[in-house]
Amino acid sequence: MKKLILLALVCLTISSCGDEVEFSTPAFQGDRENRLWRAEAFSASIDAAGALTITGTNNLETVNLRLPSVVEGTFVVGNVNSIEAEYIDGFGTRYSTNNSPDPSVSIYPELGEIVIEEIDFVNRRFTGTYRFLAFDASGLNSVGYTNGIFFRVPLVSGEFPDNPITCVDVQEDADMARLAYEATFASDLQYIDSSVFSVACNAYINALNVQRNFCGDADGSIQDTIDALGSCQISCDQATANRIEAETQYNASTIGNYAMQCTQFQFYLQEQINFCGDANGSIQAELDALDCNDNDNDGVPNVFEDFNGDGDLNNDDIDGDGIANYLDDDDDGDGVLTASEAVDANGNPIDTDGDGDVNYLDNDDDGDGLFSNFETGDTDGNGIADYLDNDDDGDSTLTINENADPNGDGNPSDAVDSDSNGVPDYLQA
Repeated sequence: MKKLILLALVCLTISSCGDEVEFSTPAFQGDRENRLWRAEAFSASIDAAGALTITGTNNLETVNLRLPSVVEGTFVVGNVNSIEAEYIDGFGTRYSTNNSPDPSVSIYPELGEIVIEEIDFVNRRFTGTYRFLAFDASGLNSVGYTNGIFFRVPLVSGEFPDNPITCVDVQEDADMARLAYEATFASDLQYIDSSVFSVACNAYINALNVQRNFCGDADGSIQDTIDALGSCQISCDQATANRIEAETQYNASTIGNYAMQCTQFQFYLQEQINFCGDANGSIQAELDALDCNDNDNDGVPNVFEDFNGDGDLNNDDIDGDGIANYLDDDDDGDGVLTASEAVDANGNPIDTDGDGDVNYLDNDDDGDGLFSNFETGDTDGNGIADYLDNDDDGDSTLTINENADPNGDGNPSDAVDSDSNGVPDYLQA
């Protein structure tokens, strides 16, 4: 009996010593299906992208623990490809936490985690724990590890990155990408630019995917956000709001900004078709009816050259020269091209003489009784062309009061020259 007790004490002592060795010398082990599994060889490697792999093998079976970055922390497996626990059996069958379980399989507990507790940069070693449930390609067969430990596993391949990416880093990047994305449809914007929206949305999705890779996505919330972003196109409601705003601005347009507003309205009508569809063709019909052209390139869009408002551009001819206004580059026939007639800072025609007719429709722009085509140059050198200057010679007597056109035909050929010096009074100070 004494011998049996002594033998038991010896065995207990050996067992205790064995446990001490396991936690004081490099090791890689764990309980596989509730039985101790111990690696005979183990190592760590870092690839060019900074990803870490810790491997243990007993020459028949292999366990690989893969992480996206060389940092201390907890990495949840089973939801992103960059964080993986893998078991390969003696027949080469691969079990991975990245293989989805068959819907018929109940999972309890969750797929697991890998914890990097300590990185010894001086001695190039890693210490931590792991547990996981991995499935084969069918999703029906699994292998589970619990109480996994890797202790002072040496780095044998690759180098520690100077600035390893952390979960905090990528979370900050994702937050910045989210703010940039949300700014594309801020409430104070007149329009949502679909191209800018798409670029910002895709950048946000990329940032979220990076966040998943480095932080995991245990509750699936990051993936839910990615899924909700969809194809990164603006919604039909947003496209319709754009169209309404464009139509409002188009309806308020003037000669000076019509071309821009009309083209803009065309653009947003087409976008409404693209993002909402046009089952009855009504949007396309409206688009086809828009005329943004200026056929004679005189700065006056076609729609503003239909003076009688009957929709027929061909029966409007202000100067009676037989050329319809929308094809006539000198609408009033005063010798000054319509494109050269005076406009305000917004590009809208002005009425220099205040007679109710804007200059491009007035053959006497300055109201001095002379047709504009007979007034060339700048006689008094005041920087105002004679056809816009109601005192051509700058003598403080208006041209209309200097007998510039006694017979009233608009032609100054009969202008009075009081001193018979060959210069009519209206051009002589």
